[in-house]
Amino acid sequence: MTLGGRLRRINSKLQGEKSIVSRNLESGKISFKMLKAFFWFTDIGFIAYWAITALHIIPSDLLFKDYNNPLMVQWNWSFIFLDLLISATGITSLIYSIKKQKKWLVFALISLVLTFCSGLQAIGYWAIGLEFDIQWWIPNLYLLVYPCFFIFPIIRELEETK
Repeated sequence: MTLGGRLRRINSKLQGEKSIVSRNLESGKISFKMLKAFFWFTDIGFIAYWAITALHIIPSDLLFKDYNNPLMVQWNWSFIFLDLLISATGITSLIYSIKKQKKWLVFALISLVLTFCSGLQAIGYWAIGLEFDIQWWIPNLYLLVYPCFFIFPIIRELEETK
C-alpha cells in the first residue's frame, strides 16, 4: 500500500471515531472532571487574587520586584480586565455544562484561550526582563500550560457538532 493510501486509511479511521471530549463526556472520564476542577480553581483563584491585591493582603516578602513602582502597579492592574473575563467565561461555561447546553464548549474555549494569553503575557514580561522569581513564574506557567491540554479537544468537538 502506498503512503497516500495509508494516510487515507488512517484519516478515515480517525474520522469515524468520536472526539476525545465526546468520549470523555459520555463515559464520565476524568478529562472533563479535570477541566471543571481547573476552571473552578482558576476562576475562584483570579477573583481571590484581585480581592487580596485590592486589600493589600499579600505580604511584602512575596511581592514581585519593584511592586510599588507606579508603572508596575499599573502593569499589574492592567490584567484585572482579562483575568475577570477569564473567570466570567469559565464560570459561564460551568453553568451551561450543568444545564447540559452545548454552548458550554464555546465559553470553555474562550476561557482557555484567554487564560493561555494571560499566562503568556506575564511570562513574556518576566522573561524579557530576565526576572526569574519562582513564586510568580509557577502560577503564570500554570496559566500558560494547562489550557493546552483542553483547547484542541474542544475545537475538535465543536467541529463535529457543526
